[in-house]
Amino acid sequence: MEVKVLLANWDFGAAFRRIRQITHLRQEDLASLTGLSQPYLSALESGTRRLTHVEKIGMVLRGLGVPADAAPELVATGPARLHTATMAIAREPAWESPVEVARRLHTVASSNTDPSTLLVIQETIGGVVERYEAEGPYSLVGEVLEVRRYVGELLEGRQLPRQREALFRLASQASALLAYMAVNAGRELLAEAYCAEAAELARHIDDRELGMWIQGTRSLNAYYAGRFEEAAAFADAGVALDPGHPQAIRLQANGRARALGKLGDAAGAERAIEAALDLSGQHNVPDGLTPCISFAPYALARTLANAATVHVALRTPHRVLGYADEIDERVRQSDSAWSRALVRLDVATALLTSDRPDVEQAMALGREILEADGGAPIRSVVQRAGDLYALAAPWRDLPTVREYGEVLRVWQSAPQARALVGSAKLARPVPPTRRAVDAAHSRFGTLPSQPAAEHD
Repeated sequence: MEVKVLLANWDFGAAFRRIRQITHLRQEDLASLTGLSQPYLSALESGTRRLTHVEKIGMVLRGLGVPADAAPELVATGPARLHTATMAIAREPAWESPVEVARRLHTVASSNTDPSTLLVIQETIGGVVERYEAEGPYSLVGEVLEVRRYVGELLEGRQLPRQREALFRLASQASALLAYMAVNAGRELLAEAYCAEAAELARHIDDRELGMWIQGTRSLNAYYAGRFEEAAAFADAGVALDPGHPQAIRLQANGRARALGKLGDAAGAERAIEAALDLSGQHNVPDGLTPCISFAPYALARTLANAATVHVALRTPHRVLGYADEIDERVRQSDSAWSRALVRLDVATALLTSDRPDVEQAMALGREILEADGGAPIRSVVQRAGDLYALAAPWRDLPTVREYGEVLRVWQSAPQARALVGSAKLARPVPPTRRAVDAAHSRFGTLPSQPAAEHD
């Protein structure tokens, strides 16, 4: 409207200056559009010269693409010239200028992201996954937070469609990693918040695989909070997205089977383990122990390790020992101290709950785990180490149990472990069978009369 008023008042110098302010054009650009020279245009804008020639005004207005209703009423002494110029302006369509088209193309095709930036972010996330079990959530959470914030800043700008989709995926992965870290650190509400954020980002780009992974982490979070029905439901929702997808292996073994095992549904847990193993056979999954936080499908050894944990809950120690023996070599070769600790704690638990409990070996194995340099503790290791001691309550008068208890007390007093002890809600360890207690009595003498301790 301001430009239209200036044109109507024949104040072409002010109009040109305002047009350049709005469009960010240089005087050279506007001179090219109007057919005027740059010095002449500069003189017009400064007010030292005025544009009065009707034919030149018409040429300028056509060059600018001014529509007829915005053109000034041209008045000149020659009626024929006035009529000719006015009709020429009226017949000229409102074309865009070439510069305007070029500026729009630059805006539409511009991006604050390039392939090298995306590659750096991808490699950073991949590096965190590879280092996670060696360094733990406490030392790596800052790195992932930095990635998440940076991707968020980029998303506030402009990208091409494929670049924007890639940024959504990276943002979802970063939030998903933060969710898993929060689970390991015992921060349940924060873990669910990160899961919700990651799931929403994955939904916007229709990334079903990532959505399944996030459901698996939600299931894990509910499992360690002791909400086993909810853990199974999250796993079911993930499987329903694509039952034949390799991501369903984790959902079946780590989600459904373990939750159903805690609920005492032996048949359902066995079906989930069988489904995970069947899917492992259908897909080209790794044989060893992949990183627990990896976005890749579960490796066979990790699936079998989860099957062992299921049978701890189902009170079938011979199955625990069978699975552990099957993956023993791969566990020994693994760089993951956590994986070794979890499998061996399951073995120690099985040794205590067998028909002929081997308390000495179980406690020795427990001490070996706690005294090894396993890096920063995580919730699952803290929980299982505590459960093992609670399970050994009938043998608390034995030196080997007392020694394990003292090592456990020192280990739990470290700041990071101490923060996790209160969040290890899985408690309610499997009590030894009556037959196991009788056998222990015959091997180790009189047992304390109190029942196995329950632990929250």
